Amino acid sequence: MLTKKQYDLLMFIHERMSSTGVPPSFEEMKDALDLKSKSGIHRLITALEERGFIRRLPNRARALEVLRLPDSVSADPPVRSRGFSPSVIEGPSRPIGFDGSREFRRPPLRPVAAAHDVIDIPVMGRIAAGVAIEAIQHKTHAIHLPADMLGPGEHFALEVQGDSMIDAGIHDGDTVVIRRTDQADTGEIVVALIDEEEATLKRLRKRGNTIALEAANPDYETRIFGADRVRIQGRLTALLRHY
Repeated sequence: MLTKKQYDLLMFIHERMSSTGVPPSFEEMKDALDLKSKSGIHRLITALEERGFIRRLPNRARALEVLRLPDSVSADPPVRSRGFSPSVIEGPSRPIGFDGSREFRRPPLRPVAAAHDVIDIPVMGRIAAGVAIEAIQHKTHAIHLPADMLGPGEHFALEVQGDSMIDAGIHDGDTVVIRRTDQADTGEIVVALIDEEEATLKRLRKRGNTIALEAANPDYETRIFGADRVRIQGRLTALLRHY
């Protein structure tokens, strides 16, 4: 679901590109949404990209591609910026990016099929991304995710507590989805059970007969254990965050 600002920006970009083949500038987006600074546009663009509505084209300064529109778009009128009334012209066969390049093609909008295969993932309490806490608890509730997001295997979810994995993009309050397994390779982020008592989320490093649980934050030290003291519970496969 999009916020009103996200929806308005998406429709403004779509309308401009449908009319002229040229994406609007950040300044035009800011004026259209009546925002005070372009930093708000950057945040909205990032949110739309993360939700799969737009794509920033590589190697093209600020060039955008609309991938899909909300399901409700047919029921809602397109956004109009204050004082903006574009002249509809026949777009070029090769759309122009922000930098004036004609070297990429903008494909037509593609309908996105609704996800029918949804899996219930049990949330098993909290996991420390910091000092290890008590071992994985009982199921507290469930989240619902599309099957094609997860891949094969059994999964469970944990709520992250702490900031020791922040440089890996895992923040306090995030929800991590874990594929249940007792095997993992060096460099993978895992849920590790220490001495059958404490569970923690860390990057795994195997060093001979020892296992290092490495934080992604310089404020935390790497912890090293004998291999018999650590049991892998699963590997990180997805990350969920609420804004």
